[in-house]
Amino acid sequence: MTSRATPKFHERLLPGPGGWLGAVGLGVIAGIVPWPFSPPLGVATGVLICAIAVIALATTSPVVQVSGGVLQAGRASIPLAQLGGATPLDATDMRWELGPGLDARAYVCLRAWARTGVRISVADPQDPTPYWLVSTRDPHTLVAAVSTKHAR
Repeated sequence: MTSRATPKFHERLLPGPGGWLGAVGLGVIAGIVPWPFSPPLGVATGVLICAIAVIALATTSPVVQVSGGVLQAGRASIPLAQLGGATPLDATDMRWELGPGLDARAYVCLRAWARTGVRISVADPQDPTPYWLVSTRDPHTLVAAVSTKHAR
């Protein structure tokens, strides 16, 4: 493919404010340890650990995308033609799906800070995965995007 399709849906599951504050807090705690021995070392350590934590949070956040007739959630992807129905899940429904309602064969792309999600059934009889459970902050838009089977 020589050109890239414009995504019908794109979301990077970045942490919310609590996650970013946690990264800063980790830097502060790491900076306090060497502070009694050397305040400049404490500041440098704190800044370095904070930067590493922020970079780690940003780079490990999965992308959920519908583009070129394919759904990508984290490292996995599946053609839209192989998908069945999609259901948006509020926070309560998502908790149930991840607990008593979870099938161990399901593909799960989860981030705790995105409390809502989508359950998408897999229609391919050759695929042992019965459905995908994908975290998203915008479940209705993702459902609309995957419901267009042959979107390019």
